[in-house]
Amino acid sequence: MKSTVSALLVLIFFTATSSATHAVTEPSLPVEPDEDSRLEEIYDHEASMIMFLYSLKGDGNVDYVTGRKVVDNQRSVYGNPVYYVEPYPQFYWWNHAMWNDPERDGVNGNETLYAENTEFDTSRYKPCLFNGQPC
Repeated sequence: MKSTVSALLVLIFFTATSSATHAVTEPSLPVEPDEDSRLEEIYDHEASMIMFLYSLKGDGNVDYVTGRKVVDNQRSVYGNPVYYVEPYPQFYWWNHAMWNDPERDGVNGNETLYAENTEFDTSRYKPCLFNGQPC
């Protein structure tokens, strides 16, 4: 009986340390970059979200995306749309993975991995044809 309890404690110890090691090796989500690295903003009418596309490497390629929920919108005196958004993103796309932050409290470790091995497809927002002409 005593050896069974000892074996169980050893098993619990190894399980706890192996999952802690796994958590350390998993890449953590970087915080949202400043506006200097922002390449573009896309409004998604279906989801009522604004996507901010960034280039963390500064090479002009999109490698980080955030999505913020639109709270309200209106037109400026010049007729341009003005969007009021949540202070923090609801989702992040980085390193071929999408992360969800249902608390919308910024990157602080409580984000959950939503989908792995996925690319952010800008063609969904920019069709290859506009009025029948190539973009």
